[in-house]
Amino acid sequence: MTTRTIRRRLHHGDVDGRKSEYVEPSRFDVQNEPLLGNDNHSDHYKGYDDRHRQDWDDKTKEVDLHWTCLLSNLTVQWSQWLASIARGSGSVLGRLLSLSSITSEQYVPICLTPLQEERLRNLRRRLKVRFDGSHLDHQDALKQLWQSSYPNQEVPPLKSDSWKEMGWQGCDPSTDFRGGGFISLENLIYFAKNYPNSFQMLLHKSEGRRAEWEYPFAVAGVNVSFMLIQMLDLQSDFPSSKAGVRFLGLLGNDEKAFDNLYCIAFCMLDAQWLARHASYMEFNEVLKFTRIQLERELALEDVTSIKDLPAYNMII
Repeated sequence: MTTRTIRRRLHHGDVDGRKSEYVEPSRFDVQNEPLLGNDNHSDHYKGYDDRHRQDWDDKTKEVDLHWTCLLSNLTVQWSQWLASIARGSGSVLGRLLSLSSITSEQYVPICLTPLQEERLRNLRRRLKVRFDGSHLDHQDALKQLWQSSYPNQEVPPLKSDSWKEMGWQGCDPSTDFRGGGFISLENLIYFAKNYPNSFQMLLHKSEGRRAEWEYPFAVAGVNVSFMLIQMLDLQSDFPSSKAGVRFLGLLGNDEKAFDNLYCIAFCMLDAQWLARHASYMEFNEVLKFTRIQLERELALEDVTSIKDLPAYNMII
């Protein structure tokens, strides 16, 4: 049995977080518009944080993609790069990304391939699209989600109490997107089409001992999208998190890396929910623990594609 197989099994069962290992979350940004529950559990979460904090000085190194292509030119081009960054030039994106080191305030240059550069631009374009219920293509996307969720049911009007069945908070789903944007709807559709068994299991809460006051499925999905955007630092010019840098590497192998990571994160959230016997008001806390676990898996040295993540087994 290979080392990776042994370690993967250990991680796969670790929905509650290991007691002897900690990966520092990258800047937990409090949601600007939390869609579920409240954030009154910060003291408890801080206690979890303090108990698991370890010294990263001896065991972390930032991932340097194509470092060799920069070494020979670093001294000569350093001043040019700084000038380009100051001007906010878009051309810098493909040549240099700066990230804060876990162990210092210095910046490490990261070189992207043209393919990674293109895919990152495409993803950021998607992030800029807000959901607009007056757009026909957005309306069609909602109908597509319903058809994928309930293939034997007729699509209800866009304003109907039937949408609450899917886990929207009101009769008009368009009011629940807010910070998630249109990409959160795309994520839900992708999940339903590519991993239908896992999607249906989460939609119908068909596995495990469920709480009397469950999280609403659709709105939880919007929250997962928003969490990933923050965790990966996708709205910044340069990612400042280790998870964000590792994700850039995954884009080279998978154009749909974000969508696939979303499906994994949603399954991880549900697993955390069941393991903690959580209820509605604890949703934000469970989402934070899910983020910690996902960052931990992205930090594993042998992860070069989405399929290498231990939690990938949860969606297949």
